[in-house]
Amino acid sequence: MASEDEKSTSSNSGAFSIAQNDDSDQEKSDSIALPAHVAGSGNLDRLVDTARDYARAAASDNTLKAYAKDWAHFARWCRMKGADPLPPSAEMIGLYLADLASGSGPSPALSVSTIERRLSGLAWNYAQRGFTLDRKNRHIATVLAGIKRKHARPPVQKEAIMAEDILGMVATLPYDLRGLRDRAILLLGYAGGLRRSEIVSLDVHKDDTPDSGGWIEIFEKGALLTLNAKTGWREVEIGRGSKDQTCPVHALEQWLHFGRIDFGPVFVGTSRDGERASERRLNDKHVARLIKRTVLDAGIRSDLPEKDRLALFSGHSLRAGLASSAEVDERYVQKQLGHASAEMTRRYQRRRDRFRVNLTKAAGL
Repeated sequence: MASEDEKSTSSNSGAFSIAQNDDSDQEKSDSIALPAHVAGSGNLDRLVDTARDYARAAASDNTLKAYAKDWAHFARWCRMKGADPLPPSAEMIGLYLADLASGSGPSPALSVSTIERRLSGLAWNYAQRGFTLDRKNRHIATVLAGIKRKHARPPVQKEAIMAEDILGMVATLPYDLRGLRDRAILLLGYAGGLRRSEIVSLDVHKDDTPDSGGWIEIFEKGALLTLNAKTGWREVEIGRGSKDQTCPVHALEQWLHFGRIDFGPVFVGTSRDGERASERRLNDKHVARLIKRTVLDAGIRSDLPEKDRLALFSGHSLRAGLASSAEVDERYVQKQLGHASAEMTRRYQRRRDRFRVNLTKAAGL
């Protein structure tokens, strides 16, 4: 039975590089190579493979893909201007940033955050090729500062999914195998304040699969998730809910039981008829699609056109929803979300008492 459609860097090489085919702009991996004066051996060759795997693990797959695209775009831009991307030229990069900010021809002007991300991608790619990009060089720093001053805007935040919203969303799901899985994804992601990549990277046990991003343990009072996230290892406690229909732990147990999942990835695809679970881990894009679909089905923000409603919600809406709905000490929310600072947690809080601390009255006015 066919499975459902849930589909889960070209230049000099340094210690490790992502090679990019400049003509086709398709990704391919470039391996770490031994120095020319070192004779190869079986043990050294294996170490080369091991070192390459560790180098790749230094950044997520999505980050590596983004950096590869950043380099490909910059390399094409340089060719069009009759320049060479290597070695790094602060003057050329300053001009590149200015072009990104102003827009050229059919290409729209990019936001400040996207331009900063492009610059980070270039710095990473240069480092892999054995070069250093000095982002503090005046040709880069002053141009970027001017772009920020002229074009910076407040960040556009995704809408938070509140408690009443998540209840309406899970209510739209059927009770077949696929519905059980998607219900567990939504409830677990919401109660745990999880990133969508954290949800789909979970395994049933520790070390079940090489690409595991963590594992689960289920206890009488709840579930403990051990996650290897972007901020490092952390534990997320998810207590049982007040009733089975909305309990994330119960939903997880139901999915594992009826999906007959006792090893490997927790969240996998299902057959087209929805009667059996596959062994293939879900892609994190499934979580984003699931959120958008159930938001529409539940009629959330029905005062807006469908296109606007879809643009309002994303995987981050689950994390923002927990931060905004949980009326507990901010420190607990910060720990659950894995934030290094309370300020970052506050960015996720769409509803909070902003004037609880009144410095005006405290100053005697």
